Amino acid sequence: MEIVTEENTNMCSHCNRAIPSSNIDLHYAHCSRNLEKCKVCGDMIPKKHAEEHFLNTHAPVACSLCSETMEREILAIHKGENCPQRIVTCEFCEFPLPAIDLAEHQEVCGNRTELCHLCHRYIRLRERYNHETSCAGVPDNTVGSSRDARPADRERNPQRRQEPHEFSRRRLLVTIAITGIAVLLGSLFFQRKEETNQVH
Repeated sequence: MEIVTEENTNMCSHCNRAIPSSNIDLHYAHCSRNLEKCKVCGDMIPKKHAEEHFLNTHAPVACSLCSETMEREILAIHKGENCPQRIVTCEFCEFPLPAIDLAEHQEVCGNRTELCHLCHRYIRLRERYNHETSCAGVPDNTVGSSRDARPADRERNPQRRQEPHEFSRRRLLVTIAITGIAVLLGSLFFQRKEETNQVH
């Protein structure tokens, strides 16, 4: 068995591989007829598979989410970090939505309020973290909306709006009073009319 050494090998001018000197002519004939060098990666590819190799390995590809065309090597990074259609979650409600819609959604979602169980104030979701780190747990009735006020504070406020049921009760009492007066006047009128008829 012949041992291949540098002294008895030649470089194939087509594929740049070291080939035993005794086989170089046969190798070159086969190599140059059947193989070609990929212009992108430099690999030797069978000529009949050259186009398939390029399409499967090097051709630009379209993102399945946004249809943007890019090099195959950056597709995974694009889908994970840059694609506007990749699915992300809202930091306030954890609702999944496309990244392109996230800013508009969070603008609205972050303005929603939740009740702080320590100080009984309604806090915007976007301010919740800062509030939780600084909340002393003491109810603050000087700040916040009218729904933050406790019932005792509402009763002390002389210019508070009348509750709808109070307004309805007052209207009902006025209606009953007017109806009673009308009935009384009507009965008096008919009584006088009868007395007048009896006189005649």
